[in-house]
Amino acid sequence: MRDRETMPRIFSAMRVQLIRAGALIERYRRDKRANIAIMFGLLAPALIASLGLGMESANWYQTQRNLQNAADEAAVAAATNASATYSTEALATTAQYGYTDGTNNVTVTTSNTAACPSGGNNCYSVTVSQKVQLYLMPVIGYQGNTTLNGSPAVTISATAIAKQGTQPRQYCLLSLSTIGTGIIGNGVPNANLAGCNIMSDSAANCNGHDTGANIGDARLSNSGCGVIQNSNMPSVPDPYSGLASNIPANNCASYPQEPAHHNDPALPNSNKLSGSYTWSGTVEYCGDVQLTGDVTINATSGAVLVIENGQLDTNGHTFQTASTSYLTIIFSGTTNGSYTHAPTGGGTLSYQAPTSGTWSGVALYQDPSLTSGVDISSAGNSPTWNITGLVYLPKSNVTFNGAVNKFNNGASCFVMVVYTVDISGTGAILEHDGCPQAGLTMPASSVPGAGTLVT
Repeated sequence: MRDRETMPRIFSAMRVQLIRAGALIERYRRDKRANIAIMFGLLAPALIASLGLGMESANWYQTQRNLQNAADEAAVAAATNASATYSTEALATTAQYGYTDGTNNVTVTTSNTAACPSGGNNCYSVTVSQKVQLYLMPVIGYQGNTTLNGSPAVTISATAIAKQGTQPRQYCLLSLSTIGTGIIGNGVPNANLAGCNIMSDSAANCNGHDTGANIGDARLSNSGCGVIQNSNMPSVPDPYSGLASNIPANNCASYPQEPAHHNDPALPNSNKLSGSYTWSGTVEYCGDVQLTGDVTINATSGAVLVIENGQLDTNGHTFQTASTSYLTIIFSGTTNGSYTHAPTGGGTLSYQAPTSGTWSGVALYQDPSLTSGVDISSAGNSPTWNITGLVYLPKSNVTFNGAVNKFNNGASCFVMVVYTVDISGTGAILEHDGCPQAGLTMPASSVPGAGTLVT
């Protein structure tokens, strides 16, 4: 900003010159001989001063304006960069405006600990200064506030302060693990997460292919995951754990399991499904559920299938909802015993989550209190997933190797929340961007964005 003492000094010097000129004019007022020449001579210093003030002030104004533009853009660039190289970013920006530090009497200073108007000392400041030589001002006695090549000069400067902005970012794949590596991809040339952003609350490591995700974020280091890769990002808290309080009470007395050995008891017929069913409200199964044929669920008003201490074994068949039906599948129970709390078997899962109500947007939900029997070794592939909505697996180590598509009549929305995920094979999320229509609020975080001027 322009030296606040400069202009008062100029006007003071001009005032002295004008007073002197006025006194001389009064002295010679009555003498008519060569009065024009004499008066011109007397007024010349004042005229020169006025001319000098006008010309040099205009030059100062233009210079200061140019300096301010450079400082503004450099501060924004530094705040947007917000890394150890913020100063290099700022200096490069001022250079683009013709103000290179150390050249043509220009000085550029930067800081990332400037005081913010709203409090704190984490703003970014840039000050651009330049010495400008005086030509006419010395005639009226103003010698400036510095020297340039031994002659009077004035330093003109401009300062700008900016802070790093934020922007919301939504994720279609979120790893909740806070230690180790939450997202892993090793040699996955066929993986396709294009159109999705992915986030690890720990580290992310992808070798051989970046998965195609638009943006890959990690709270710790991100090595190779995502077309754009970011490390040291803010963590994303589990946005769905609170839904566990809505899991219906467990009314089961026992939990029949599929026979693991030849002499084990057979699964009761009540736990085997085939054909069409009409469901509403909560439908509870105790223990394993196995398909013995294709199954279609009619649930136009929505239904919740709760499987207590058991798996949903598609057994090579298709488990689907009718075109205008909605379903949430919940795996709950206890961590005691050798229960599996997940979908298994070949075949296909094809359904859509409800678009309103308690379980809006939630297609599959593992109770977060479960810590064993929750891992999934072939997500999206065995069975195939054609799902619209959220798949929530908060304690599950997931191997994701299938191509997930939407339910045939559902919105283009698929979100998966896991503990850790190993992306392999053809791991792909083919449908996205339709989660608002599907009634799902996606996992999101406020991430660093472009810098904004604050003063």
